[in-house]
Amino acid sequence: MTATVAGLTRQIRVDHPSAGYAAARVARETAHEAGFAGVLADRAAVVAAELAGNIDKHTGGGSVFVQPSLFGGPGGEAPGPGQCPGCHSTLTGRGVDVLAADDGPGMADLDHWLVDGNTTTATMGTGLGAVKRMAAEFRITSSPATGTLAAARLLDPAVPPPRRAIGHFRLPRDGEEYCGDAIALADVTGSRTAVVADGLGHGPEAAEAAEAALRVFTENPDRPLSHQLTNMHRALRTTRGAAVALVRIAPRRLEFCGVGNVSGASLGAGPSRLLLSTPGIVGFTLPSAPVRHLTLADDDVVVLHTDGVGTGWRVPGRAPDLLLLAADLAHRHRNARDDAAMLALSADRSA
Repeated sequence: MTATVAGLTRQIRVDHPSAGYAAARVARETAHEAGFAGVLADRAAVVAAELAGNIDKHTGGGSVFVQPSLFGGPGGEAPGPGQCPGCHSTLTGRGVDVLAADDGPGMADLDHWLVDGNTTTATMGTGLGAVKRMAAEFRITSSPATGTLAAARLLDPAVPPPRRAIGHFRLPRDGEEYCGDAIALADVTGSRTAVVADGLGHGPEAAEAAEAALRVFTENPDRPLSHQLTNMHRALRTTRGAAVALVRIAPRRLEFCGVGNVSGASLGAGPSRLLLSTPGIVGFTLPSAPVRHLTLADDDVVVLHTDGVGTGWRVPGRAPDLLLLAADLAHRHRNARDDAAMLALSADRSA
């Protein structure tokens, strides 16, 4: 069994005409790091440039986020080009996510701009229709009042396609090279387990604490959640400590256990249910953290996030698209003065 560790997300703020070129460069670099070559890396660059150019030409500003895709489950895990430092697990596989979000105004006639060849910008002349064609997955929503969210996932056709998208991001504090927030997940027969860790503070020491928590997780992801926290507490005693939350999703049920400031929610057709951690610091003061059990519907979505993401993002009435939710939270609800991470998983284990 192999746990999958999320790579870093890179943000390109679209506040100048050259942002499209910067987005293309970052997307090409990320594609090469994910194992893409030649035309596949070029496609990632075109997609990022088009989405950035669209924001620059037609909105009051926004951001493009580029990251290695996060996969889970058999058929969705491709070997990455290297190892997570200190972790017994492969990096995310051969996929690149390009997320985009703007501050509006949005597009009133979205269907028109999704026709191949109808370009909204003067970037590369490809248009949103070509972005949709080049991406293995593409989704977009827009309204004049709220602006536009878009998400494109590019995959290596030589790798078996993943199951339904997992939404996520990992963003360091502005100006920082290291991110103290970390994400990992693993599938075993009949269930999926995930961890989100937030090392105290930011910078390399926070990253060291979060990585120590992930090392414990990746050694044996199918341990009971309370045992995971106990083992992490022992491993983190020589670090500054971390907040940690774990979820285990099986057909129609959820287990949640957390300590510190990592929290989340279960979202679906009914009212959202908050997933609140017990106050404490793993590695310093470990309280008795109960394991919470919830019943899930197949179309529910489970979201975890660190305190670098605000709490005003609730999506009432329906389960959100996971990649678009990641784009929304990264742009509109993230505190740029702190590390931030979020993970969104489908409750449907066939996904």
